[in-house]
Amino acid sequence: MYSGDEQNFALLGRRLQAAREQAFVGRKEELSAFGSALHGGGVVYVHGPGGVGKSALMRRFAEEAATAGRPVTVLDGRTLQPSPTAFEAEAGSALLDERTVLLIDTFERIQGLEGWLRERFLPRLPLGATVVVAGRNPPDMLWLADPGWTDSLRVISLRDLGPEDAAALLDTRGVAADLREPLLAFAGGHPLALSLGAAVAIKDRAASSRWTPSQDVVATLLDQLVGDVPSNAHRHALEVCAHAYMTTEDLLRAVLPEDAAALFAWLRRLPFVESSSLGLFPHDVVRETLEADLRWRDAQGYADMHHRIHAHLAAQIRTAADSDVLAAVGSLFFLHRGIGSTAEFHTWRGEGEVYEDVFRPEDTEALVRLAAEVDGEESAAGVAFWTGRQPAAFRLYRRTETGELVGLCSWVRLDEPRSEESAADPITAAAWANARGIAPLRAGEHLAVGRTWVREPYQGMSPVMDLIQWRAIAYCLRADRMAWSFMAMPSEGPMRDYLGHYDMHDVGEHAWLDDTEYALFAHDWRATPVQSWLDRLNRLLLTGAQDVPAVPAPERAVLSQAEFTDAVRKALRHLSRPAELTASPLARSRLVAEHPVSDPAEALRLLLDQAIDDLGGDPRATKFRRAVDVTYRRGAPTQEAAAERLALPFTTYRRHLLAGIERVAEDLWHRELYGMNQS
Repeated sequence: MYSGDEQNFALLGRRLQAAREQAFVGRKEELSAFGSALHGGGVVYVHGPGGVGKSALMRRFAEEAATAGRPVTVLDGRTLQPSPTAFEAEAGSALLDERTVLLIDTFERIQGLEGWLRERFLPRLPLGATVVVAGRNPPDMLWLADPGWTDSLRVISLRDLGPEDAAALLDTRGVAADLREPLLAFAGGHPLALSLGAAVAIKDRAASSRWTPSQDVVATLLDQLVGDVPSNAHRHALEVCAHAYMTTEDLLRAVLPEDAAALFAWLRRLPFVESSSLGLFPHDVVRETLEADLRWRDAQGYADMHHRIHAHLAAQIRTAADSDVLAAVGSLFFLHRGIGSTAEFHTWRGEGEVYEDVFRPEDTEALVRLAAEVDGEESAAGVAFWTGRQPAAFRLYRRTETGELVGLCSWVRLDEPRSEESAADPITAAAWANARGIAPLRAGEHLAVGRTWVREPYQGMSPVMDLIQWRAIAYCLRADRMAWSFMAMPSEGPMRDYLGHYDMHDVGEHAWLDDTEYALFAHDWRATPVQSWLDRLNRLLLTGAQDVPAVPAPERAVLSQAEFTDAVRKALRHLSRPAELTASPLARSRLVAEHPVSDPAEALRLLLDQAIDDLGGDPRATKFRRAVDVTYRRGAPTQEAAAERLALPFTTYRRHLLAGIERVAEDLWHRELYGMNQS
């Protein structure tokens, strides 16, 4: 017997199931293939783009199997860890019953298990068992190349509904006949777009009648669908969910601090928002449509939202543990997806297919062998040299299903030229030559040289390259007092425009390894520091700019200590002249850029004043402060007059003045190197 509540739940479940069955249209060939698999066993592999109806089809398969009296196990890749152990914990019961039906949805989230599934798990199933795999990516060619799978595998490429089935879907949703044509013109046969359009038509027939197949029809559709939200805050939460890769309550709180918990709970109940272990995300069609709608409707609001999300994710990169930093970088750069040439070098898929590993001494031989295979013997010799000298500089990339090494990268840190390093690695020698020729390192600074070696199947756009690029960005954003970063790439390779987008440019000498010419794409992090670098990427995104200058002018002056001291001496002479202070190279220095006063001349004047006053804190320097103060702040017309005011012999006054200038310059130089908050 059911209690009253249990009966209500049961009735609601039957009602939901009946509604889904009524809304399901078409897919006759797919249902026929599943019916054959039910009777004969085997594997059905369904693949197709997001929103095309894979999950709806899987629900229908589950109903068909249950009706046939078969035990059904349903797995969702979004909630599974991509490991054999986790998979078997959820699906191991399927190995025990020949009548079992195992349905694996959203397989692209655990695509790295594909080889293990094919070679290890599925062959252990009883002969009568039926398995359906559904994901966005087609099956690996190894399925088709293996004659063993010829009679046991059926591949289905799921596409949009045909015209008759698309019209039937609108009919089942109760869309009036006179509104179907504009909806079909907008959505074609895409099931998700049709369902969203039908929801709007049912909700507001008058608004729906205005739809026309124009460029902004998608934005109009979603505006009608989500227009009746509880508040502006709810609308903003939905826009955040569309912009971010994954939305967590923490992220939502950073952008919308009021009622973040309630807004997050509301988001997760929306019919087009899904959950994963990383957070919430909307269907692809909804995501891109919301993005386009907000940018068109409120460009400034879009920019403000982007900056808040960007700042939150950038802060996570700086504080994340090393094991978490790649995910943090990926989330940040998802905000910049599709901009300029970057779309050609990021996949944003293949989760779980490969993973990053740390270097261990026993890996040396495999790394050297891979480098020789990819780049030649001289490159391999460099890998052997640096694994012994800086083992922590290396990261390895392995296939999840086999552990096979498919790529590696290194970021070698160099603080001073060493003859043995330059002799062992021509790229290191070229990096030092370029740094010395443009803007040498200062005390306490270092440069870094990045290299990559990737086996051919993963070169270009691939999940391996995604991880390697995110590691490079993480290194640059988290490095302490790095003056230069150099990325060594074949000079004739395809990466020039891509690296230019990220403000890394071929600035000088090249290196040769095994008859291959390598360009060193460089960035001076003193001239354009991290925040300025991120701000530039945001401008490219928000303005739609595509052109990247060959070598942009640096945003900051990078001075040697001697040049800095000379600039301080000249600035003191012009302490009361804003135009002269504006022209000073110190006006483009780090200490001025980090000052809370935005006007460079005023910030420089305040810094010089403070440095002079700070001399008074040291009893031994009081006489130095008085000499500097009278000369530069009290308006003495000449140095002789200043000595007379201080009642000092001129030689004594000059000694005090020079010592005071030196102390002021040393104080400001320390701040230039280590930041305003360092003493």
